[in-house]
This record gives sequence, structure tokens and C-alpha cells, in this order.
Amino acid sequence: MAKICVPVCVRQTDGMADAIAAAARIGDIVELRADCLVDPHAAVSFLNESARAIERPLIVTMRSPEQGGRAQIDYQTRRGFWSALDHSNAGYFIDLELDMVQDFAGLESAELPVDWSRVICSHHDFTRVPDDLERIFELMAATPAGTIKIAVQADDALDCLPIFRLLNRAQAEARAIIAIGMGEAGLMTRILGPSRGSFLTYASLEEESGTAPGQLTAKDMREVYRIDHIDSDTQVFGIMGQPVGHSLSPRIHNTSFAAGGINAVFIPFEVRDSPEFIRRMIHPKTRELDWKVDGLSVTAPHKSTVMESLDWIDPAAREIGAVNTVVVQDDQLRGYNTDAAGFIAPLRKVFGSMKGARCAIIGAGGAARACSWALREQGADVTILARDIKKAQSLADRFGAKCRELSGAAYADFDVVVNATPLGTRGQLENETSATSEQLREVRLAYDLVYNPIETRFIREARAAGCEVLSGIEMLLAQAVEQFKLWIGRDPDIEVMQTAALLRLSPKA
Repeated sequence: MAKICVPVCVRQTDGMADAIAAAARIGDIVELRADCLVDPHAAVSFLNESARAIERPLIVTMRSPEQGGRAQIDYQTRRGFWSALDHSNAGYFIDLELDMVQDFAGLESAELPVDWSRVICSHHDFTRVPDDLERIFELMAATPAGTIKIAVQADDALDCLPIFRLLNRAQAEARAIIAIGMGEAGLMTRILGPSRGSFLTYASLEEESGTAPGQLTAKDMREVYRIDHIDSDTQVFGIMGQPVGHSLSPRIHNTSFAAGGINAVFIPFEVRDSPEFIRRMIHPKTRELDWKVDGLSVTAPHKSTVMESLDWIDPAAREIGAVNTVVVQDDQLRGYNTDAAGFIAPLRKVFGSMKGARCAIIGAGGAARACSWALREQGADVTILARDIKKAQSLADRFGAKCRELSGAAYADFDVVVNATPLGTRGQLENETSATSEQLREVRLAYDLVYNPIETRFIREARAAGCEVLSGIEMLLAQAVEQFKLWIGRDPDIEVMQTAALLRLSPKA
């Protein structure tokens, strides 16, 4: 089983015991961050008196400010902290930066009777992946420390490759190692690291209590990503985009894998350069990582650019001009578009046949392309409206649709109005809408492709106008069902998918 270390970062020693107990209930190992304390030396007496009463293995850390410490504690103060601990009866691990390890390693054992097998020699870089990462590893490996820890900032999925190479090297050289990519782009190293030789991975007790960028909660590690079940045979799937941290796809697909008894994991991939990511990490003929990656979900801004890296593209996806699903099959990458099917399925439940239905699509991006194609295939009468009239006209010409100016538009002559813009998405755009209740009066159905939040301003305006409504969650789930079938070859449990998505979108989640 993977070892999950839960850090404890409190300001006062009064709350330390309770915080450690809470971390111990969900983690396999507890890390006490002494640099978080107002008075770090107050931890000395606590550790000397109470460390052995802690039910989980303990790592004690006093991080320097340069290495991510929470306080401006100088070298001598930190050195004094370590010297004051009763190492002869400790029973816990201590995490020391390389310079501190080299300092203490030069002392006579009587001056610092530390068990070097329980020392973690650590290096952190919160800005980048250093070019000399291998050299840093070699310097640390030359010390008597029992475990090497390297945590570096990953800004792109490709930044994880050097980290996985370190894990491979450490295994080959029989060196205990913790190797982590920090930040959203490093998430795969936290999830896959233990199955590839990392001594442990870090996760927070709560979403707000993380001590490093990109830390998941221990609960999500276990329940969403099922880290204890990941092994060398685990199929890897993921969503590539920028950004992807908001995506519900990991919860939907991982929950479906679990319900189906499938040894697979679905991971967010923060990707800047689609062709390079595909070449170096995904394509079976060129990838630099030995893993069983069998498929991808693709989101903005890569749905069109990914096409140049594929060996085969479904004719519908080629006509739409966008791929949102990649299947790895027989050393080839095959591209599909499940957005179109996902979009049309909820509409057909309401209308039955869409033939002759008057449909307005607001927006002219990738989502609008899939919607336009799907509606044309169903025989609907489609009109495109967008701020960029030239872009709207180009899309309309491509799919035999009409085009109108968006500014001041009225929709009384439409049966369906679709918001295919990001307006209303949780965050800065949350209070915006592409149409008001006044504009939507006499429209039968308003369909918002935004799914987070479920109740967008567009949906509220539509309800006020008396429209039937469909939220983006309907399309999200419908297209996810099609993806699952392409990857796994059978139907998922749709209710399981829906429950996973709605639980995350609930205000209480």
C-alpha cells in the first residue's frame, strides 16, 4: 500500500497534539512542521516527552525559508533546534536540508547520536525543475542519510519526466527516495510516485491546509484516485488541457473505474504544448515514460492541435475539426469527438426528433463547432451568434448554418438557445450571462454548456423567462459515457457517474 504523509502546520503547541491525532487518523505518516510554530523550540519538549506516544510514524521538519519554511529562521537557530532534540530515544524521522546533513555528518556521533537510516535529506525548488537535478541527487546520495527527498516545481506535464527518471534511477541504485513535482502540473508524480518506488507521497488533511502547491487531500488520494490500488499493471487515463484543475472528469471516471472493478486511474495533465506532450509522454512509439497510458480526454486549448499528433481520426471528429477523446490502440493514437453525441443526447430526450427545430448557438469556439455539427446531423435549423461576427460566419458557412449579430439579439423565434461560451463559469465569469430573461422569453428550452456551477446565471435568467433548462452537467455526463465505452469497451454505471459529479458540485463539497 502507498504511504501517505499528512503534514501538520500549527502556530501554537497547544493545538499540536490534536492536529497530530487528526492527521494520524487519515494518514500513514505524520509530518510535524516545526517551522510553522510561532516558537519552534517549543516543539523540543513536546517531542522529547511525547513523540513515542504518537500512533503513526512521525517526520519532524524544520524547513529553512529558502526551502519553503513558514518563518524567517536562520541556520544557527535551526541547527540549535536539531541539537536540542533527544535523538537517542527519538523513534521518529528527521527531515534535514542537504547543507544541514553535510554539517551534522561531519560531527562525532557522540555529539549528535542520530540514526542516519531515519534521516531524510531534502531539497526543494519552488520555482522550476533544476537543470542539474541529477547532480543534486548524486550529492544527496553521497550523504549517510537513509532517504533522499527532492520536490521541485512542475509548470507543465513534461516537467514530470525528470522526476520519474529519478525514481527509476533510485530504484536501480537501491536508494530510498521521495520525488515530487509540486504544483498542479506535478499531480501525476504524487499519485503515481508510490507505485514507482517513492517512499511516500504527501497529502493534506483538508483542502485549505496544504503545505505545498498541488497537494491533494488524503481523502481524495484514497477515495478518488485509489492510490492504494495503483500498481505496474494499472491503466492510466487522463485529461490534457490548460487549465485542468477545475475538471470533474477525474472524479467521474475514477469513480466509474472503481464501480466497475477496473484497475485504472484517471489523472489531470496540465499541458502547454500538445504535440510535445503526445510525442514524449503518450505515443507508444516515442514516449519516454514506461507506463500503461491507454487514453486521453482532451479539453481547451488542445482539441484542434492534438489532431496533428494522431494516427487515425474518426470522420465525424475530422469534419467537426476537434478531438476530445484519444484511444491508444495497437501502437496507434485514434481520435474521436464525443462532445457532439454528449451534447445531442439530452436534447433528444426532451424533443425526440430535432428535425426542423430552430436552434441558436451563442459562441463560435470548439464547443460551438461540435454543437453545430450535431444539430446539422439531426436536421435542425441552426443559427450562430458571436461577438466576432467573422468567426461566427466562418462557422456558419462550414456547417450550413445561418449567422446573426450577437449584440442586442432577441431569441423569440427560436425553440432552443445554447450557451456555448464560458460566461457563467465559476470564478471571474460567474456573474455573467450570454442572454437575459428578457431576451429568452418565448424560447422553449435554454441549454447551458457550463457545468460549474450547475445553476449558472444563464440558467437563472432562463427559468425567469419560463424556459425549460438543461445544464452543462447533462452534456458532461453524456460525453463521459461515450469516452468510457471507447476506452473500456463496455457501458459504465451512469448513476455512479452522476452521483460523483453532483457530490463535487454540491455547495457542501
